Amino acid sequence: MSLRIDLHVHSFFSADGVSSPEDLITAARAAGLHGFAITDHNTCDAVGYMVERGLMRADGQPVDGFLVIPGIEVTTADGHLLCLGCTLPSSLKGMPAAEVCRLAHAAGGMAVAPHPYDLFRAGIRESVLDNLPLDGLEVFNAATTLKRHNRKAYDYALRRGLPMTAGSDAHHAGAVGVACTILETDDFSVRGVIGAIQRGTELEQQYLSTRQTIRKTWNNWFRLRGKTRAR
Repeated sequence: MSLRIDLHVHSFFSADGVSSPEDLITAARAAGLHGFAITDHNTCDAVGYMVERGLMRADGQPVDGFLVIPGIEVTTADGHLLCLGCTLPSSLKGMPAAEVCRLAHAAGGMAVAPHPYDLFRAGIRESVLDNLPLDGLEVFNAATTLKRHNRKAYDYALRRGLPMTAGSDAHHAGAVGVACTILETDDFSVRGVIGAIQRGTELEQQYLSTRQTIRKTWNNWFRLRGKTRAR
């Protein structure tokens, strides 16, 4: 079966996310997705939240025909790193990317470098990528600062023979599914999706609209301003 999965989505458990997991799932279904990976910054709290509320299953099976893949976007010492198909502790911020890759693999997950070359958004530099045991590369990020960053990521993945992924990098429900990864598998589960990514994918590529980009920027500013006032 062919699945459309957004592999880079943030909830309000991220410091700069604003939407609840419930709203993200509703938006994803409306966008025709079969699932998404929840990849909040430096926390897997959303996973426990969704399992408790019956929105996802701890055994990696879908709920009512929709699959939520556990994940996290770790702010490593070298830049951002997506760990998919696993949960990791919230204490990894600032750890070397190579060590986070090792921990993801030990937890049964895969390590994917998101928005590489986008140094405005903590992309991992090529000199570091060369030495990382990556399982894939996000070659299309709908929120990338400059389109050439995606093109360079695609060229790098091609040269290295890495599986390619695409994601919306949504920080609000309205952006979920703008870009996604298309894969083929008869195993509609977290393990099945992870395996299918490694076998090869197709990419659905569309950038955030101007309105969606402005909303993302406004949400970031508003949340950071609120944190500053609370100090």
